[in-house]
Amino acid sequence: MNDTAISLRLGAWWEANARDLPWRFGRATPWGVLVSEVMSQQTQMSRVVPYWTDWMARWPDARALAEAPKAEVITAWGRLGYPRRALRLQECACVVAEQYADKLPRTYDELTALPGVGDYTASAVMSFAFGERIAVIDTNIRRVLSRVFLGVESRGGAASLAERALANRMLPKDEIFGCDADVADNAGSAEHAANSTIRGDKRSRLHRGERPSVTWNQSVMELGAVICTAKSPLCDTCPIADDCAFLKAGRPGLGERRTRPRQRFQGTDRQVRGLVLAALRELPAGATLPREDADKLWKDQIQLAACIASLDDDGLIEILDGGLRLPS
Repeated sequence: MNDTAISLRLGAWWEANARDLPWRFGRATPWGVLVSEVMSQQTQMSRVVPYWTDWMARWPDARALAEAPKAEVITAWGRLGYPRRALRLQECACVVAEQYADKLPRTYDELTALPGVGDYTASAVMSFAFGERIAVIDTNIRRVLSRVFLGVESRGGAASLAERALANRMLPKDEIFGCDADVADNAGSAEHAANSTIRGDKRSRLHRGERPSVTWNQSVMELGAVICTAKSPLCDTCPIADDCAFLKAGRPGLGERRTRPRQRFQGTDRQVRGLVLAALRELPAGATLPREDADKLWKDQIQLAACIASLDDDGLIEILDGGLRLPS
């Protein structure tokens, strides 16, 4: 198996087939890339795009988000799910604005110290926004690497030592051919975003100076998202099918990746919390939802009361004497 040949084929496939998402190809600032990564967690990209576009138009940098009213932030998060992430993102914005002069830090330790930023998000920002050579490990990348090189399914849960070692081994060296090295050093900057190359009416898929490790991370992640999917991989159209150990072995255990059953949604606290927040988002700014109207949202009053209390604990709502409202 020729690792270099695989990398080149994936890069060519990425060049021709990458989805044209608004935060890709050098068109977003590092802060915009971080926002996209937070929004994309456990959420389909097709749902994220309109929310990200509206969000960045309203709050284009960390300082703008830090100064925004909490109620507006929660409302703008809409139906992305896990609304606590919206407030964590605002907490992150406050730190970036106050401690880093509104510029996202570039090092792994500084990024993971930010509220709501873990290993994956920090690695993704370093690679996609700053062009740093670092292995990005998410569910899609783990699935592709495990299938192609180990011939088995990735079972979910935390990445194993073998998976991490494989991700680091496969990460290409960053030798940039035919371009100025300082272009890659400026990846993700506002100037770089403004000067991305154009081919006809579209921006170049691989903007000038993109480092091989960045292309690798993005192409493997994209392959896992649209071709090497969990349950129905499109092996006939995969650019590296000829080198896939999983395919050669007959795709053993296809889809058996979950370590626990899929959680139901109907009747869960998540559904009840979502109903409460949806009712509050529909009100005029600063308005209160009367308690008698809130009580009509869910039949099980004990569960409803517990969910309202948890939303209050999370800082997503305020409980008043006569009702509920989004935080001021």
